[in-house]
Amino acid sequence: MSDTPAIRFEGLVKSYGDVRALDGIDLDVPRGEFFGFLGPNGAGKTTAIRVLMDLIRPNAGRAEVLGFDAQRDTIEVRRRCGYLPGDLALYDSLTVEDCLDLVAALRGGVDERYREELVERLNLDRTRRVGALSRGNYQKVGLVIALMAKPDVLLLDEPTNALDPLVQEEVEAILREAVDEGRTVFFSSHVLAEVEQLARRVAMLRSGRIVAVNDLAEQRRLAPRRVTVTFDEAPPPGSFDRVPGVRLVSLEGHDAVFETHDAMHALIQALAEHRVQTLETHEITLEELFLSYYEEPAGAGVRA
Repeated sequence: MSDTPAIRFEGLVKSYGDVRALDGIDLDVPRGEFFGFLGPNGAGKTTAIRVLMDLIRPNAGRAEVLGFDAQRDTIEVRRRCGYLPGDLALYDSLTVEDCLDLVAALRGGVDERYREELVERLNLDRTRRVGALSRGNYQKVGLVIALMAKPDVLLLDEPTNALDPLVQEEVEAILREAVDEGRTVFFSSHVLAEVEQLARRVAMLRSGRIVAVNDLAEQRRLAPRRVTVTFDEAPPPGSFDRVPGVRLVSLEGHDAVFETHDAMHALIQALAEHRVQTLETHEITLEELFLSYYEEPAGAGVRA
């Protein structure tokens, strides 16, 4: 069983009328991995997570968690998962403490010491009524509910939504600890800087299809460096057409953007023929990589 992926999608299809929210996706997520699930609104991220929790049923294909069929073995899957939905809805009439007690009882018990640690680390007032909480504190309760049983797999839909930066840092630390303990974190997020910092690999969805699965460390190693230059005077057209190993991305007036893997010296020599005002260089970011897959408009009407 140890070689069985934490999450597996095989030919997964989900349609809403004539619209395919998931169009035959295939994906394996190994155990003990921090995995990002990315895509614009309507790409299919939330639909895929809901299929894993058997909140909706696919039209074709299958989804598995730890080798258990998400539809046939629903109870076993839910026992082994912690789930934070993007449209979190709690028992608003209860206090935070009573809400956590109720969910713990429904789960058949949780790690009480860990639950208390989470409440303290997230600075939750357990005496407050859930319905009176701010959006950020409401989200904290959802996170504690997802985490407190120390499940093998965490399915988190926009986990840091509405959290302030300091709380985000604490949540990120808690999730890293979960992965260090061998648990799997599968999360969707629109905060690409957060995903880049946390995830080892990411899958990118577009219109219900996986368009890429990227190992971020390998992507950084293989990606070109981007160099942004501002000149005192606009260089003549064609000035950089023959620089070996260098691609001119754009040249607009005094500003130019270049990409190169290993020809920085050649680029510097070419730039030395012009008066340079500023020069900045950086690795391709996840955001730039992400946008490269979504330059064309996605199909209209696809649901999340």
